[in-house]
Amino acid sequence: MKTLLIDMDSVICDLMSEWHKRYNKDYKDNLSAARLKCWNSEKYVKPECGAKIYDYLKEPGLFLHLTPLPNAIEVLDRLHTKYDILIVTSSVSTAFTEKEMWIEKHLPFIGKRNLIFSHRKNMICGDLLFDDAPHNLTAFSATGRLAVAMDYPYNRDVNVPRVQNWLEFESFLKKESWRDNHETN
Repeated sequence: MKTLLIDMDSVICDLMSEWHKRYNKDYKDNLSAARLKCWNSEKYVKPECGAKIYDYLKEPGLFLHLTPLPNAIEVLDRLHTKYDILIVTSSVSTAFTEKEMWIEKHLPFIGKRNLIFSHRKNMICGDLLFDDAPHNLTAFSATGRLAVAMDYPYNRDVNVPRVQNWLEFESFLKKESWRDNHETN
């Protein structure tokens, strides 16, 4: 059985909307994922905020209450019978428990024992990485394994297959080219 490594933030759950909502409220701005043309969010906020944009990621409750992206739960439920699925997420240390609780609530069929915290996802054993972070997609691809991007403006300069949503990701996994090149029976 092949192993899929699946990112959590902005792939399974909608981090950007809640994160940006908190910033926008405090700074009277209109930041959104659609405006981010690169990974460094501090380049898109008001100067008086700057790197403080990342402080929102340390706020209690942020990760616990994120909304699943459309069809993520249903597709993962179907995929977990065909693939070994590991949730591989990078995180600030204050969010570890919240992310475990989120997985237990929304993905009990995967469970927190299949949750890995890592800043170096390319070092985790797996056949495919589904992620949004340009540095993760690039590093994983450099190992000769397949990375698939959840498409956002900030990762469009990375040359990997990309999908717009979970139904497209599920369809991608059904393609002959993926099965022929990456699956063995």
